[in-house]
Amino acid sequence: MTHPPSHEPAYPRDLVGIGIGPCNLSLAALAHPLPELDAVFYEQRPAFDWHPGLLIEGATVQVPFLADLVTLADPTSPWSFLNYLKDRERLFPFYFAEHFHIQRAEYDAYCRWVAEALPGLRFRHQVDAVRWNPERDVFEVDFTQLDADGEAEALGRTHTRNIVLGIGSAPYVPDPLQPLVDAPGVPVVHAADYLGHRDSLLAAGHVTVVGSGQSGAEVFLDLLRHRPAGREKLHWIGRTEAFAPMEYSKLGLEHFTPDYTRYFHALPEAVRDRLVAAQWQLHKGIDAGTLAAIHDELYRRTLHGGWPDAVLTPGVRVRTAGRIATSRIELHLEHLQQGSRSRLTTDAVVLATGYRDRPLGRILAGLDPYIRRDSSERPRIDQEYRLVLDPSVTGSVYVQNAELHTHGVGAPDLGLAAWRSATILNSLTGKDPYPLPSRTAFTSFGLEDPPARVPQARQLTPLVDGR
Repeated sequence: MTHPPSHEPAYPRDLVGIGIGPCNLSLAALAHPLPELDAVFYEQRPAFDWHPGLLIEGATVQVPFLADLVTLADPTSPWSFLNYLKDRERLFPFYFAEHFHIQRAEYDAYCRWVAEALPGLRFRHQVDAVRWNPERDVFEVDFTQLDADGEAEALGRTHTRNIVLGIGSAPYVPDPLQPLVDAPGVPVVHAADYLGHRDSLLAAGHVTVVGSGQSGAEVFLDLLRHRPAGREKLHWIGRTEAFAPMEYSKLGLEHFTPDYTRYFHALPEAVRDRLVAAQWQLHKGIDAGTLAAIHDELYRRTLHGGWPDAVLTPGVRVRTAGRIATSRIELHLEHLQQGSRSRLTTDAVVLATGYRDRPLGRILAGLDPYIRRDSSERPRIDQEYRLVLDPSVTGSVYVQNAELHTHGVGAPDLGLAAWRSATILNSLTGKDPYPLPSRTAFTSFGLEDPPARVPQARQLTPLVDGR
């Protein structure tokens, strides 16, 4: 291996991004037209991809197309979804299609179009460590450059005045099911890998889907549509008390505005924690259209008499699990309301059990002495998405989609990605390259909200002599 790669400059960069998911891709797109900003973004994967195992045909993004990488901060940006359509000569077909919510596969293709054109993105670069160098007043970022097979090819180090973390989340597997996932030949897969195992799942005698969120609903619907009527042999279970729709009323959606984010950030830590737990239906419920499609498909299968061989049971948790012989799985279930227990034998399991934030500890171990934490040992994060560090550190570490505990349910929402990126760039440059609105919601979330500026009504010129 060589050290360092030749493209690293000797002088400190202004910004190093770690991870290239939608959040940091948004930041890179909005940083691109700022000539005074020297920024680079590292990602260990060979190219951009966004939940490839869940790009199920017909599955849509749960936010409107305006919630792309840039539009809600800069509608004139060349990296908008509409400009992507224009570049691909698809603008008129999209116009006539009248789709406010686009398919996931199309959102992924749009992001790849941006990622392939933006300079400053370094794929196949795995960040290994971050340190603060007090003598030079810069961060040191160590990375490994990977070859086409994912093997180490070169070691490198770059220096930067600021860092932004956008390392995303990882599929979560409950402890009782982890041994089954790790066991070879046992068909227990996370929904994140669903499409890669879809053929074998469709061929399995009986399939159980665990998880009552959007991914679980989409996987169950796809399996249901492609298994024979009367012989579906499907079971769908989840811990929530109902297969509940996502809160999607217009005033409910104002929880995903900058106004609510600011209100939430100012609340006491204990209140924020209670709210996050209570607001699950704002971001973990199921799209009403998906629920309707499931019911329609089940109903269609009753038209000639009989009921589909599909069992849907909410309010159930998996206590333990094990194998029967080598080819079947036994789930030990508990109904949370009844307090009853039972066993379910199945041939395959899809775990739609969500994602958890990737731990920051490994990458930020070198900064640990400088990081200020809350009473639960989580990093404190200020209103501008910066880790609260010891005052001796003159640089900033920004975070993207790792601030649920400080900024609320909008943290993982794609609709706030562009606004958050603009906030970070305004903070980073000390200027206002992206002027942001002072008010974004009709709701006043607290009694002490500062009054927002309201534009003055335009004075109309009265008509003279009826003209």
